[in-house]
Amino acid sequence: MANSLIIKTLNSIKRNPKFLTTFSSQSQVHTRFFTSIATAQEPQSEDPSSSTFTFSSDGKAHKNDDNSSIYVKAPSSNSQTTSSSSVTMPMSFMTGSIVGKRFYNEVKVRESEDGVGWSVMLDYRTLKTPSKRPLKLPTLPLAKAVAAEWEYQETDGIRPFSMPLMKLACTALERIPLTRPKVIEHLMKKFNQDLVFCRAPEDNILTRGVHERQVEKIDPLLDWVKSEFGFKPVVYSSFYGGEQEDGLIKAIENLLKKTDDCELAAIDAMASAAHSLIIAIGICREKLQIEDAIELIRLEEDLQVDKWGLVEGGHDLDIADLKVQISSAAVFLGLSRRI
Repeated sequence: MANSLIIKTLNSIKRNPKFLTTFSSQSQVHTRFFTSIATAQEPQSEDPSSSTFTFSSDGKAHKNDDNSSIYVKAPSSNSQTTSSSSVTMPMSFMTGSIVGKRFYNEVKVRESEDGVGWSVMLDYRTLKTPSKRPLKLPTLPLAKAVAAEWEYQETDGIRPFSMPLMKLACTALERIPLTRPKVIEHLMKKFNQDLVFCRAPEDNILTRGVHERQVEKIDPLLDWVKSEFGFKPVVYSSFYGGEQEDGLIKAIENLLKKTDDCELAAIDAMASAAHSLIIAIGICREKLQIEDAIELIRLEEDLQVDKWGLVEGGHDLDIADLKVQISSAAVFLGLSRRI
């Protein structure tokens, strides 16, 4: 069947030799069409004394406006001050892909020009967020920690997934101020299905051990919630949870509304990783240490691992990823607080 189709195709080409010529001419037309579009859309620099470059994966500089690139504004030929140059992180920085080779030699921290916050300097360039806003960090310790993430980048590529503090800083400075009500609404929408409210059935021989461990480890946290907010959460033997008291829901929502942008960014990150707003608030209020929180999050799965064994490339990677997400958010929260 395949051979007959090939023979028919070759015969048709022999009978109509202009086919290839027509195809070739059409390809040239399309090539000229796309080339003209690329030329027409090439950005023009408004300031002749400045230039914009893109550092691509091959380490060379290209003039374009691709969102997956790192933009560097070169210093003016008339001035070598640090205020005339900056480096803007692309939007792909927030997704975790490698964004280009390391293009700087030295990383420094200095006070912001307006005296409010601290900036990170890559050589003479001031670091900016993906939306080209100055990256002004609230405290010097946090600025030094973000600078350390940039300092330890390898020369062959900048890896955003190894810079969790930088990602949280961009979230706190850009996403939270614009979407604060939606972030709080999203957290409260999932509150009734919080991980610590879901309790394994006690009367089932398969889950009795899990239930006993939950009572031992999670009940002290629920008692703390009662003492802190005046309402003890109700536990359910259902993955879908159940309705909590209106007083508790209101108290948690009011707490979130009183947080600053860095606190809300950290709580949102921890709640997402833990599937538990209560655990995130426990870390924020210093009721839980990082190790205690991770133990509660993995309580049921760790019991399964103890019984059936650990799957390499599965459980171990999940554990490592959870530790990074929880610990980085907790560290970011602590460093962002002014003493």
